[in-house]
This record gives sequence, structure tokens and C-alpha cells, in this order.
Amino acid sequence: MCGICGKLMFEREGRVSPALVRSMADAIQHRGPDDDGYHFSGPIGLGFRRLSIIDLSTGHQPISNEDGSVWVVFNGEIYNYRELRAELAAKGHTLKTQTDTEVLVHLYEEYGTQMVEKLRGMFGFAIWDEKQRTLFLARDRVGIKPLYYCWTRRFLSFGSEIKAILADPEVEREVDRTMIDRFLTFYYMPGEQTLFKNIFKLPPGSYLIAKDGKVEVRQYWDLSFEPTEPAPDLKTAEKQLVDLLEETMEQHMIADVPVGFLLSGGVDSTAMLSFAAGKTDRPISSYTIGFSASGVVDERPYARLAAQRFGTEHHELSISAKEFSDFLPSYIGFMEEPVCEPPAVALYYISKLARNYVKVLISGEGGDEAFAGYPNYRTMVWLERIKRALGPAQGPARRILQTLNQGWSSKTAKYARLLDVPQESYYYSKTSSPFHYFNRRYQELYSNSFSEFVDKERSVSPVSQFFKSAQDFGDLNKMLYLDTKTWLPDDLLVKADKMTMANSVELRVPFLDHKVLEFAAGLPANFKLRGFTTKYLAKKALSAHVPQEILERRKAGFPVPYESWLRQDLQGWLRDVLLDRESLNRGYFKKEAITQLLENDQRSGGYSKELFSLAVLELWHRAFLQNRDVATPTVSGEHAEPAVATHAGVV
Repeated sequence: MCGICGKLMFEREGRVSPALVRSMADAIQHRGPDDDGYHFSGPIGLGFRRLSIIDLSTGHQPISNEDGSVWVVFNGEIYNYRELRAELAAKGHTLKTQTDTEVLVHLYEEYGTQMVEKLRGMFGFAIWDEKQRTLFLARDRVGIKPLYYCWTRRFLSFGSEIKAILADPEVEREVDRTMIDRFLTFYYMPGEQTLFKNIFKLPPGSYLIAKDGKVEVRQYWDLSFEPTEPAPDLKTAEKQLVDLLEETMEQHMIADVPVGFLLSGGVDSTAMLSFAAGKTDRPISSYTIGFSASGVVDERPYARLAAQRFGTEHHELSISAKEFSDFLPSYIGFMEEPVCEPPAVALYYISKLARNYVKVLISGEGGDEAFAGYPNYRTMVWLERIKRALGPAQGPARRILQTLNQGWSSKTAKYARLLDVPQESYYYSKTSSPFHYFNRRYQELYSNSFSEFVDKERSVSPVSQFFKSAQDFGDLNKMLYLDTKTWLPDDLLVKADKMTMANSVELRVPFLDHKVLEFAAGLPANFKLRGFTTKYLAKKALSAHVPQEILERRKAGFPVPYESWLRQDLQGWLRDVLLDRESLNRGYFKKEAITQLLENDQRSGGYSKELFSLAVLELWHRAFLQNRDVATPTVSGEHAEPAVATHAGVV
């Protein structure tokens, strides 16, 4: 796991400054504190920071082929590199190291850009072809590893993180004001755009070719929901899933450094631990975070149960509002993209604890998107059935429920609003947000001058485009496809990568192996959602591997009591940030609307996510457009160090 960066000049006599590329690599040193390396040749400069995981002694990058005509910098893990290495050696290639990185240059020699189809893993890499004068960038199928690029008429620069690109003084720090509403509609940034003009995300499952001043992005993989032929029966599918997860976990345990497990107390992370237990000669450690606050599920007892069952050395952590607020300035800097994801703060602290013991963590991320584990999948499928049964009566039914639920605060009212709109509207209105697409309340918040930048159709275009691609997938699979293409890479995985790499820890996600995703996508819908049971097949298949108490518990997933913190401990700081003259002078929002939102949250709650998103947006402006540190919030009450507990299991 590493950080990569580089720059390609398009001008005929252009040369890349070595000092510039070194400064780009220095900006992402946290991604690779163990080593650095560079390659310069005329118009190209490649930079690299290394976190040593495999082949600790000879894994230095950049790495070239035999004659030095092809060079690579690579971030990630190729889990099938041993098989690929053997294949390449049989074809006459000479490999000098035992790293997965070297496999890439020889695969490129053999297969060109089609090499990506042979890779099984998580990756973002850059290959420079000296003979063809071509730069080739590629990102893994699901977007586990990030890769950004900036393209102008003069150059293309790239990096594992935006801050590497921003280290180049030729890159302008200019906000794309049309993207602000997209962030506030979804609370993250789906699609290729970032909030910076001219800085983009290479989409998951895609590669980029830059040559002769031209840049082309091509998609090489997509998730298909074509049914498996012949369709397996339930028992056969259970065995196939267990065998596949066993194989995947064996690959994900490959490392020359200690590996630990991030336990959420849920089915997926516990299952991953069960497949690893007893299959390594090294001790296994596990880590979780929990809270005793009222109204928040404490994950620690369930994670402890899993740790005891499988004999790990278990470590627990809890943080206070003080720890949460202290990290917010750094949260903005590490995340780079505005994402309203308070659990990311918890992930930072737990990976910081884990860094004392391991360099690699494994989590159960992705199991819910693959096998339909979220409760909203069940709710929305049933809602679509009700809508079809109501037929023309959808509108009257909504109005009746609206009359019965004037406050629109109950769960029934939340979904009743969707009775006479298309299924995709759910994704534009998940909460009580004033930025709802279909109720148009956003007009109450935006200033008159900023409203001209708001184009709701453009704001929701990544979601609407993916829904169009999924028209024939069925109600459930539409949502699984959409979440795999948007919510997963642009929220959950960017959080997972940035927060763990902030502590120089690699996070691996076996459920997001593309073989697992393709297997799940080919299953009948009722293998994933049956009646009111979510994740039906996965729970049945994993019942022999996961304690019953965990198997039957309600889904939670690292909940953080940030709502109460924003209304109590952090309310003064929140008002200061949102109503500060500097914030208001940006001209995005009406002061009275922000004030009303704060008062509504204080009075009845329910707007914490909206307010946290607005705070994140403002802090992002201060950190990245003004290039200055963000003031640490002040919190009422005494400072308390994170509470850590360790439980030794039978290893």
C-alpha cells in the first residue's frame, strides 16, 4: 500500500521538475513513510511513497521492465500476483523481485491496456511507456483505491490524493460552484467531479490513456446482474459462497507484516475473521470502537464476543466529543473531498490504535452492497410493490398519509412521501434535508445570487445516469447497482482509504473482491432479500461461522453520537462556523435560513447531518482554498484521553 503521483508535460520540449515531483510525493508521505522513489525521463516524472507490506527488502518503486522502456508506480495489492508471475515467467519474462508491483510492467508488455482484466485486487497505478510516449493510469473495479488527475492543455498530473496534485503551483485552487449543490444533495460527491475545477476522480473500473496531448478515459469493467446459468439451488449457492470467501480470505491474508481485523460487531467483519482464524501461524489481533451514549448502539460487546470466539488479542476504544472535535481540522485535510461521514472520525482513531500493532487491517466493508444487507433495501422493495398495487391511487394515498402525519417526522411519513414518485427519488431525499431534490426546499436556503449556479438535474446526474443503466435489473438490483457505483466508492471507500492511510495502515476489504461481487450479482433477487429478511443467503451460508447473537442482531456499523454532541458540546462551535462573517460572505446561503436550521435542530433534532455537512463544506473552503489551518473547535467539559481496553484471547 502506497501513494503515487506524477506529471506528464504535453509540450514537445517540456520537462518535469524533479523538485516538483518530490514535493508532490512529500504531500502524501503518510501513505508511505517507509521509502520513496522517482523516475524522470523528459516529459514524465513519477513519484512514489511506500508502505512496506510484501517483499520488504526488494519492493522499491518505480520498477521497470528488463530494458527500462516501461516504468510503473503502484498503490494497492494484486492478490493473484503469484499466479500471474508464474504465467509471465513461462512466457519468457525475467522478474527480479517477489513483489506484485513488478508483475504489472510485464503484464503491460504482454497484454497492453487489457492487462487490467487479469488483475484481482485493489489498485491505482501509473505506467509510462517510453517507446510509445504514453501514460496509462488505471483504477480497480470497485474504487477501493483512489486516483485523481488534473488535465490542462499543458500537462496532466495525477496522485493517490488531491493534495499531491495541489502541490504543483501550476494547478489552480478554484472551487467548482456548480458542484456544491451535488454535495449538499447527497452529503458526498458521486461521479467523476470533485469540488475543484479541473481535478477529477478516475472512475472505478476505468483506465486513462494520455498521449500527444490527448486524454481518453475508458471503462473496462461493470457489474452485470445477468442471472447465473444454470441457476444454483439455495444449498449449492451457500456452499459456493463459503468456498469463494475462503479463497478470497486466503488471498487477503498474504502479507509479510502482521494483519489485524476491524470488528464492527456485525455479520460481515465477524465472518471474515472466522475464515482467517486457525489458518495463519501468526497471532491475530482485532479492534473496535464503541460508545455508551444514550440512543447509540454500543458495538463493543458484539465485537468482544467475536474476538473471544476466534481467539484474537482484542483492543477496544471509545472517544469523547473532545476527541471528535479535535480531529475535525485534520479530518478535512485527510478526506480532501467533502464527505459527511462522522463515523470516519471513529475509524481514524481505531486505525491509529491498530497502527501500534499492525500495518494491515481487514474489514467487512461491502457485504451489505453485495448481498442486500441494508434495511432500506427491504423497505424500498416493499414500497415499490405497494405503489404497483395502488396504481392510480398513489397520489391520493400520499396525500392522506400526509394529512395524518403533518409533521413529516415519522418513518412512515418519510417513505410515504415517495409513494407517487420514481424509485430513484429516494436517493435524492434520504433524510429531512432542506436540499431535497423533489420537494424544492433548497430554494429556501440558497442566496439569490448563488441560486443561478444550482442545476438540480446536473446535481443528481450521476445517480440518474446509473439508474437508467439499471432499468432492467429489478427493484432490488437497481439499488445494489447504484450503491456499488456511487455510495460505495465515493463515500464509504474514500472514507476507509483516507482514514486508515492517515495512520499509514492498509485496509483490505475481501467482500469487494470482484469475483465475490459478480457471484452475488448473478444470484436470484430472493436469495438476497426474502420477505423481510435481508442478506438471506449470506446469513444462511455464514450461520456456521458467525455466533448466533451477531447473526440475529440489528445492523448498526460504528455509530457515533455526533447528533447529541452537535446539539450540546459542540453547539457553540457549530454556530460560530456557520454564522461566521467569513462563511456568510461566500454568498452561498441566507443567514436567516442557517439560523432557522440551527434552531430547529436545537428544538427537536433531526438536522444534525445537514448541519455537519454545512460545517464540513465551510472547513473545506478554509483548508483548501485559503490553504490555512482550520481552528480546532472548543468543547465544554474536561478533556479525556481515548479510553482503550485490551482483552487477550486464546491465540
